[in-house]
Amino acid sequence: MELKETIKNRRSIRKYKNSKISKEIIDDLIDCARLAPSAKNRQPWKFVIVTDTIKNKIADIMLEKKNNEKINLERQIYNANSSVKATAKIMKEAPILILVLKEYENNWIIGDSLSIGGAIEHICLRATDLGLGSLWIRDIVYTQKDIAKLIGYENMELISAISIGYPDENPKPRPRKGLNEVLEWL
Repeated sequence: MELKETIKNRRSIRKYKNSKISKEIIDDLIDCARLAPSAKNRQPWKFVIVTDTIKNKIADIMLEKKNNEKINLERQIYNANSSVKATAKIMKEAPILILVLKEYENNWIIGDSLSIGGAIEHICLRATDLGLGSLWIRDIVYTQKDIAKLIGYENMELISAISIGYPDENPKPRPRKGLNEVLEWL
């Protein structure tokens, strides 16, 4: 697939077929992620692949904490309360969940976060190129400490997650702003 075609065809997939994904394909996705540019070449990412029982435990942590008042207030601020239950369901359905972590480093919060975003986008684009679906998941941030502890990385910050699987849906493109709305030449 041509790169621009891959970019145009990438969708956020929320329904997956019950099909296994080979270790070689997952290794390929992570290999593409590690090639992403990073601020000062810090390569601040750590990728942890979870499946089956651990993946379901992560989704259950999100559901258990769903009614926590402090977490609920934060979700309300970000207008994310309604999405947690749906996200947990998606995570359970997808065969693979990739957790993206980084070291706690206050001096590099913005640079590392931008770099990790680039690595995640590499994963999503490569997944599309391979006929896989992906969903970039933010909802895990509300329970990131509990999830990091579960997987043995309590010394790291869980930034995001990505569900991966063979798509069982073909969503239409979401509306995008026009080029004239996002581009200005000075």
